Amino acid sequence: MTTPARKSPSPNFGARRGGARPDMVVIHYTGMESCAAALERLCDPRAEVSAHYLIDESGGLYALVPEEMRAWHAGAGGWGAVGDVNSRSIGIELANSGRAPFAERQMRALEGVLADVTARWSIPPERVIGHADMAPARKDDPGPYFDWRRLARAGLSVWPEGAEPGDGGMAEFLGHMRRFGYPPAPGARLLGVFRARFRPFVEGPLDPLDLGIAAQLARRFPVDRAGADT
Repeated sequence: MTTPARKSPSPNFGARRGGARPDMVVIHYTGMESCAAALERLCDPRAEVSAHYLIDESGGLYALVPEEMRAWHAGAGGWGAVGDVNSRSIGIELANSGRAPFAERQMRALEGVLADVTARWSIPPERVIGHADMAPARKDDPGPYFDWRRLARAGLSVWPEGAEPGDGGMAEFLGHMRRFGYPPAPGARLLGVFRARFRPFVEGPLDPLDLGIAAQLARRFPVDRAGADT
């Protein structure tokens, strides 16, 4: 069940371009010292940033922008053939510094919001992604402390269960990542973002398990299998 939302309207939004409707969810951390500071920024017209929802550490939910409108949370980047991610997504901010695990009540609230949003807009689990996924060259959130496997077990995202080591090098890895959805980025940077999500805190050069996981994701969840997006 979704936590009742406190309405805190942000002025920072517009119409979804080209009649687009949301078919993705992008998860962020705020990276600020407090939820109050994040809420103030997300509602400040001078900041020109926003999200549809903000969830605090205790699970409190703030509704900032109506879902049918285009919040300003994603910025430059892409996912598969989608370039204007803001027009195609729902943005959810989690109050977290990026340096600590996410609170249990916060995760429960997120699961409730995701269940409602994905059902309402018929968004499949593989299109629930992180900010770093769609902007790997410049973003890190929600980072290695975020529990993607938990979301996958709830049917709210995806996880590469039982992946076997694979063959190849960086070119093969980048090809798999493109088929899964990641936009172009330097190999080392993309590897770091991929590991933060699927192999948290693993370091070192590309290895066979990275290749196996990437290949499984590309095979099971090819981003544009339903046809090209615009």
